Parts: sequence; structure tokens; C-alpha cells
Amino acid sequence: MIIKKLSYFLIGSILFLSSANAAPAPDGEARELLAGGRMNDALHYLKERTQSAPDDAEAFHLLSRAYYELEQWDQSVNAAQRAAQLVPNNSEYHLWLGRAYGNKAEHSMWFTAIGLAKKTRLEFEKSVELDTTNVDARSDLAEYYMEAPSFLGGSKDKARAQAEQLAAYNAAAAHWVKGRLAEKDNNLVAAEQEYKDAITSSNNPGGEWLNLASFYRHQKRYKEMEDAINHAVSYDKKKTNVLFEAASLLYRAGRNFPIAAQLIRKYISSKPHTENAPTFQAHYLLGQILEKQGDKRAAAGEYRAALEMASDYRQAKDALRRVEP
Repeated sequence: MIIKKLSYFLIGSILFLSSANAAPAPDGEARELLAGGRMNDALHYLKERTQSAPDDAEAFHLLSRAYYELEQWDQSVNAAQRAAQLVPNNSEYHLWLGRAYGNKAEHSMWFTAIGLAKKTRLEFEKSVELDTTNVDARSDLAEYYMEAPSFLGGSKDKARAQAEQLAAYNAAAAHWVKGRLAEKDNNLVAAEQEYKDAITSSNNPGGEWLNLASFYRHQKRYKEMEDAINHAVSYDKKKTNVLFEAASLLYRAGRNFPIAAQLIRKYISSKPHTENAPTFQAHYLLGQILEKQGDKRAAAGEYRAALEMASDYRQAKDALRRVEP
């Protein structure tokens, strides 16, 4: 089963939907810290908040998301569980609890992962039940149904049903699910068309262009991938995280590192930053790109910059040890 960190979600989409029954935020400071990637400050603030206000569900929810970005799955699960216990009718809380379970499953032994996978599905289903128009929840649930084996509740028919529901209020998301299904069936012509239809269905298709670029990467159609990335960057008007995802896609494809570095530097210097592309991870990504280019000294500087914002980020610690003399 594959439930990876955000990789199954619409690449360029904003993950922060407003649930009708969401608890009020303690204030805007925690969200600003998360969006800015200032994880040390965010953790300090939210830990103090949850200790002084142990019934503040939103604080626990945001604490879970902070741990999520640091890929500390046990802590993320614990905080998300508390948020969902305090406000059990909040769709977003169940969605993020499901995501935390899913990522913990990916990093667990198989016998533990099976139980966590079942919990992942149940939380996604609960999130959709509580808010039938939650695009993120339906998209994640559809991806779960596509990837999970049948004994864990996986079913392509169930995924198609989610696509049909999405079509009523978010055509681009519906086309994305259908494209993923076509890829799973190795119907590459149909998949490509679905991703293109998602682009034409969106008012600001930066993320949809990146989904098409990701498809081309899987098919090793690198020239078309780079063309799609150029479209993504040029079309995007609001979601600066498209720059981050475009750079990440080039890095994973092993293509055009100078442009990848240019894009991620532009993201780091731009505003606003977003929680699903945290600044400390942007510095880490730039370090990886520079390391691939052979500039270990500059890479070390970026890894240090990441750790200044997120001192517990293990990947940056490991990378810094690798490049330091």
C-alpha cells in the first residue's frame, strides 16, 4: 500500500479548506509560523498552548500538522487524535488524522502497518461523511481506494465513485482522480487526456500543469515534462508553492538543476509561503540540488538554514553530516 506524504494529493492545490464546523483558531500566530516554516517557533508556541488550554482542539490540530511537516509521525498521530477527540464532528481534523496514520503506516512494520492502513481509510471516510464537499478528503480517499489492496478496503470502483462525486463541485479534481485510475490501468492515452482536461477545468491551473508534468516524468517524456513545468510556473497567480513543487519535480527527474535552483530560490524569496511547502523544506531542497551540482559548501549552508528553522528535521541533519568536511 502506498500512502506517502502528500504525494497522492493534487500537487499544486492548497490544503487548507475551511470546514463549516471548524473550531476557531487560538489566534493567527500559529498559522503564520507554520506557513513561514518556522517550526521551532511553531512547536514552542503550540506546546505551550496545548498545555495551558488542554481543551483547545485547534491548537492540537495545528500541533499535529507541525509534527507532520517534520515527518515525526508518532507525535503527529497523537496530537491529531486529541484534536479529533475534542471536536469529533470536524472534517479537517479527521482528514489530517488519516494522513498521519497513513504516513506512520509507511514507516512501520507490515503487521503494524495493516492496522494503521485501516485507520487511515476510516478517518478519510469519516472526513468525507462530515463534509461531502471536502475536495482534499475525497481526493485522498480516492487515492487510498486506488492504492490499497482489497483486504484493506481498496477498490477501483470505489475510487471511480469518488471521482463522480467530485465532478459535481470540482471538475479538475475529478479529472485528476480519473487520470490516476487510467494510469493504474496502464491506459496512458486516457490518463494524459484526463490530466489535460483537469487543466482546462481549472481557473488557475498551475497545480494541474504539474500533475501533467509528473505524468510525463513517469513516462520518461522529459521534454514534455519540462514544457508542462514552464506552463505551471507561468500560469500560477496565487499559489507560490507551485514554484516549490516544480523545483522538486525537476530534482526528482534529475533534470535541469540550474532552473530547479532558480525556482526554489524564487520561492524562498517570495511571499506568501504556504504550509504545504514550508520554507525549511525549501532550503533543504535547494541544498539537495546544489549537492547534485557538486557545490557541497553551498549545500551545507542551505541545510544549516533549514535546521535554523526546524532543528529536529532529521533529513537536513543527515544531509549536513554528509557534506561537511
